Amino acid sequence: MNHRPFEDWLLNDMPITPEQKRELDSHVRTCTYCAALVETGKALDSVKIVSPSAGFTSRFQVRLAARKVADRRRRFWGTILFVAGGLGILTWVAGPYLTSFFASPATWIFALVEWGIFLITTLQAMAQAGSVLLDVVPDFLSPFAWMVLLSAFAGISLLWSVSIWRFAQRGVPRGR
Repeated sequence: MNHRPFEDWLLNDMPITPEQKRELDSHVRTCTYCAALVETGKALDSVKIVSPSAGFTSRFQVRLAARKVADRRRRFWGTILFVAGGLGILTWVAGPYLTSFFASPATWIFALVEWGIFLITTLQAMAQAGSVLLDVVPDFLSPFAWMVLLSAFAGISLLWSVSIWRFAQRGVPRGR
């Protein structure tokens, strides 16, 4: 059963048209869930609102300000500890490499050149592997099979996009 418009009308206290009122009344007669919402709303409307005790606002503001200061202090020290711990672990891990790195300029220049050559050769190998794959993979399937695969992928992507849009618009359905 679709409760969505009736829940909105009952919970948001928004004005409704006479036609909507008739629909709501007929739905409430048949739906126990929405009838319970109506009863709950009546019970909440009949409750007497009690004014806060004297000085409540000032006590609340003082406690809120103290809590904000404590939160700021806790975040500050948490950040300091996090950064210090990270730097400590980084120093512990990188320490042996840094000592040899700064020991002689020839060592780090050699390491830098070695890293550059490694990077260039790795990129060349990846480009060659990609070129081979692009030459070989299309021959595995006929053009019709590729069209079917791409169409299926497009259909699944469209279904996923519409599902995300639908859930964003209406919300995730709840089991009742």
